[in-house]
Amino acid sequence: MRIFLEGTAGPEGWPSPGCRCASCGRTSARPRRPLSVVVDDVIRLSPGPPHTPSRTGLRPGPDGHVMEHTPDGLAVTGPDGGRLLHAGIRPPADASGPHTGDRAPASHSPTPYDVVLLDPLDRPERLGDLRRRGLATPRTRVVAVGLDHRVPSEAELARRLTFWGMEAVPDGTALETRDLPSSGRSAPRRTLLLGGARSGKSEEAELRLAAEPRVTYVATGPSGDDPSWLARVKAHRDRRPAHWETVETTDLAGLLRVSSGTLLIDGLGTWIAAVFDECGAWPGYEDDSAHERDDAEVPLDRVALRCDELVEAWRRTEARVVAVSDEVGFGVIPATASGRLFRDALGRLNQRLARESEDVALVVAGRVLPLPI
Repeated sequence: MRIFLEGTAGPEGWPSPGCRCASCGRTSARPRRPLSVVVDDVIRLSPGPPHTPSRTGLRPGPDGHVMEHTPDGLAVTGPDGGRLLHAGIRPPADASGPHTGDRAPASHSPTPYDVVLLDPLDRPERLGDLRRRGLATPRTRVVAVGLDHRVPSEAELARRLTFWGMEAVPDGTALETRDLPSSGRSAPRRTLLLGGARSGKSEEAELRLAAEPRVTYVATGPSGDDPSWLARVKAHRDRRPAHWETVETTDLAGLLRVSSGTLLIDGLGTWIAAVFDECGAWPGYEDDSAHERDDAEVPLDRVALRCDELVEAWRRTEARVVAVSDEVGFGVIPATASGRLFRDALGRLNQRLARESEDVALVVAGRVLPLPI
């Protein structure tokens, strides 16, 4: 089956005519035209809810194409058995019955697609769900379409597609479903993302793993019924893909030792604070004094031991891990002994984990700065 991409952009193209946004200003001289796909010179597919594929204006071609509206989009099977999913074409209301949520029914056909056309700027986690259900495999060629100024630049688009195992192709590209190369995705084993408060570091971590088939989100921090913590956990859970699992724990070393999947740890700042609580290591913890305790070395030794265990588990883990941590070196010197202890402990932990990580980056105002070795 031959898939010809006449255009690969969103409805207005990219750059959008007359748009003065920064993204449209940064794009290359060769604009992308609105999305249009032609299959075997017979069927033209255009996005839009709902849409019926049309043969109008196209020369006759081989018969035997089978088109099916699915909850994931329009599936096309060619006479040669090649399979295409156009995820941008949503089914009519009466095409496949009611469907709610992000996931298609488990009974949907498990036959994988050869090519998937998907808008990566609109819920990229849909690709992770396709992979989880076996509909997209390492052999599936996943092509980004519907591209426009929702992404800041072409360079940022390319960066995201690398994480997701997708590709962007120019307008006028023809794809053949036969003899497709394997996508061969690769990713760093351990990633540490640093940033200040509200820097966008958690969003960056979630973005990097959005297209993974299975992710365990590890929420660290206080346990119990603290309202502010529970509200924060709920907000993060609502933002994440529905098929991700959530674990709330401070036993990060134990989790790293037994896990072999993909972990997103958010974050190390709340973890170290919880460890201080568990070890009774805050100044004045027992006697509620504002002054540093003379015997603070003993609980601080316990904190140091927990950090040693975490670093060792991080070094030996078989899991793919993306961890979020606070960069504590940019602010003023904390006015309290507790603040200084927290800053020093987390700063040292960040350095040690960075030395054992293949990928380290600093996030500032939503911009990502890779930190070379």
